[in-house]
Amino acid sequence: MRKNQEITQFQEKPIVRSLNMPELIKDFLAAQDVRPISKEVYRKGMERFFTWIASNEIQQPDRKAILRFKTFLIELRLAANTVNSYLVAVKRFFAYLEGSRLYPDIAKGVKGVKQPKTHLREALTISQVKEMLNIIDVSTIQGKRDFAMINLMARTGLRTIEIIRADVEDIRQQGGEALLFVQGKGRDSKDEFVILMDAALKPIRRYIRCRKGTTQKMPLFTSLSDRNKGKRLTTKTVRESVKNYLRKINIDDSRLCAHSLRHFFATQALKAGSDLLQVKDAMRHASIETTQKYIHNLERIEKGAERHIDF
Repeated sequence: MRKNQEITQFQEKPIVRSLNMPELIKDFLAAQDVRPISKEVYRKGMERFFTWIASNEIQQPDRKAILRFKTFLIELRLAANTVNSYLVAVKRFFAYLEGSRLYPDIAKGVKGVKQPKTHLREALTISQVKEMLNIIDVSTIQGKRDFAMINLMARTGLRTIEIIRADVEDIRQQGGEALLFVQGKGRDSKDEFVILMDAALKPIRRYIRCRKGTTQKMPLFTSLSDRNKGKRLTTKTVRESVKNYLRKINIDDSRLCAHSLRHFFATQALKAGSDLLQVKDAMRHASIETTQKYIHNLERIEKGAERHIDF
């Protein structure tokens, strides 16, 4: 009974005016026993939430406000993972406030959005990947870089974030094989790897040989712009580079992009006979269910009931 009375007392305090939000968010993040990357996601989620309540002049948010914020995120057409990460941040924050007897947990029980059953991006075909690689002018250092980078993504399924995090020294020999150690999505260290077959490794070596003063500590793929020459690429640069080459082969589809090279890798590996666990390990998926989406799509297309209808 006393706890309910205390919650009622602080429930009447307008959160925006009565609490020092920057300091409170800082304390909240410090109290979370999660990886630094997760804390950064929480921070972005809180910034998004408090920007939203400020723009809507909400001084005392309640459960309805949380649900309105959820609707706002959905209407922005953000990916389900992004919406859910913002909601998790808000839910943990208000649970923290209630635990500190500062504000009731108004986000308790608010559900996330459902993940799509299929991928939001399509896989490129073999002919499309070949055509894209064939139009790259490898007589220039930019062409050598772009060919090595796009070819690597297609042959290993690397994400754009893994591409830009890679350093020259991350290419290592183990058991007679060349491996590229990567810092995967949500990881703090380079504790996973992809296998570099000759078709993936040789273009990388040709590109590196053309770079002047390259050291082991330097990024594997570097910028050529005057402003950032020699520095690490951004994910935006990688995505735009792939998009530009796709447009050059007359492909301008929002569902075909840099991430489509990752889907290409998984699809082709499964078609060639790799089993589900092998593809899961190569894709560095946290859950086998994520990898199973590829199997489902392939089987759905190849064994669809529609193929039995003939009249």
